[in-house]
Amino acid sequence: MTSRTTTEEQECTVSTRPFIPPERFDDPAAALARVQEIYDGSIRHLRESLQRFVEGETPSHVRACYPFVRVQTETFARADTRLSYGFVEGPGTYETTLTRPDLFARYYHEQFRLLLKNHGQQHVQLEVGLSAQPIPIHFSFAEHDHIEGSMSPERRAMMRDVFDLPNLAAMDDGIANGTCDPAPGEALPLSLFTGPRVDYSLQRLRHYTGTSPEHFQKFVLFTNYQFYIDEFVRLGHAIMSREPASEEDKYVAFVEPGNLVTRRAGQDARPGDTLGAPPLRLPQMPGYHLVREDGSGISMVNIGVGPANAKTITDHVAVLRPHAWLMLGHCAGLRNTQQLGDYVLAHGYVREDHVLDEDLPLWVPIPALAEVQVAIEGAVAEVTQLTGHDLKRVLRTGTVASTDNRNWELLPQRTPERRFSQSRAVALDMESATIAANGFRFRVPYGTLLCVSDKPLHGEIKLPGMANQFYRDRVDQHLRIGIRALELLRALGVDRLHSRKLRSFAEVAFQ
Repeated sequence: MTSRTTTEEQECTVSTRPFIPPERFDDPAAALARVQEIYDGSIRHLRESLQRFVEGETPSHVRACYPFVRVQTETFARADTRLSYGFVEGPGTYETTLTRPDLFARYYHEQFRLLLKNHGQQHVQLEVGLSAQPIPIHFSFAEHDHIEGSMSPERRAMMRDVFDLPNLAAMDDGIANGTCDPAPGEALPLSLFTGPRVDYSLQRLRHYTGTSPEHFQKFVLFTNYQFYIDEFVRLGHAIMSREPASEEDKYVAFVEPGNLVTRRAGQDARPGDTLGAPPLRLPQMPGYHLVREDGSGISMVNIGVGPANAKTITDHVAVLRPHAWLMLGHCAGLRNTQQLGDYVLAHGYVREDHVLDEDLPLWVPIPALAEVQVAIEGAVAEVTQLTGHDLKRVLRTGTVASTDNRNWELLPQRTPERRFSQSRAVALDMESATIAANGFRFRVPYGTLLCVSDKPLHGEIKLPGMANQFYRDRVDQHLRIGIRALELLRALGVDRLHSRKLRSFAEVAFQ
């Protein structure tokens, strides 16, 4: 963990960069400026050294390190707050490494501001300095750098002797999982994710979604069907083609895989817009983004089929600290009273997906979050224009079971059916429990709204013609409900979303 390598006595002993002693700040903007200065200097040092290496020079080992922020307090005193973040639990030393202050500037500033506000400047100052945690050379590349591609295989093999490569021991999820146990004398974690862990996920997001992390918004929709993406793209382009109709209509751009940017009608192109281009083939989990200036727009990712994909993408989106994510998809209706096209609002989950068994034990309940549930139900009512009994007729609230076996219907002796009945499950899919469980694990508010597309227990299986008609009838409405739910959550406010219900006993300070 970062905390055992960032004491001021431990310098980057093999780095050619001079040691930068820690400095204390009571102004969040000044602390952020120092983080930026340290990070920029480290990245510049790595890039310049790599360029010389590519040109044929073989220097001695090159190292540059992440900046760190540290908080020390000797009191339990703090301001009363409804938020789940922005304060430390009690006396002690807390610290973490930081990365990409250009990308996370607004986020870091807010965390710094809250720490100073909630503990009072007489009790807490922010200490910023150069850590001893090396920045892997791969994480120093600029967005469009492909320097390593110009090297021979022999030259690339030599990089290990000259530069630090990613070290998985420095980027595990022990903090988020609640299994991090610092030794006596070590600092406690200040955030869920260390600098290397964040950098690792930023690289993965580019790979899996085909878009830069800079384009991701604070509200995220996940789906397992391309039909929803097609409709989201149509909607995004329709919004971009017209000028804003109201003060609330603040979407300024629509971004597609390959970082292809479409600006809102009446707006000029911005630097970097022309660098995007449609990819030769879609990435594994393509991402699309309705962008707002403040980052509070909506991103949508087609995660494909299966809980492994659901875990993979949420493991990485989580480092962006979204305000909420929702799963929109299809499900098997398990009750005879359901009709094709009915909606299911999950209020509990049976986790038979197994991909999180090592990170989040099955005995941990994944509760429904009241604010999210209310927003989704309100969005269904608003979009369908149904109320009362008519709304209940098309919207069922209940337990959703998720499985890692797509052909569960073929298991002998009807054992799945018995378990689903005992759990009172009303729907079955493959991704929802993973999306919700990883939201719980990473303290991201979560929710699930599914649409019944078949009823295999009652002889109504998917047939091509029936499925195509179902998709035409329901996808547009379902997507509009998901978007409206996120808009309602955005209007609700961050302080209501990030309540303390997702906070553990000994929680990190950063959101």
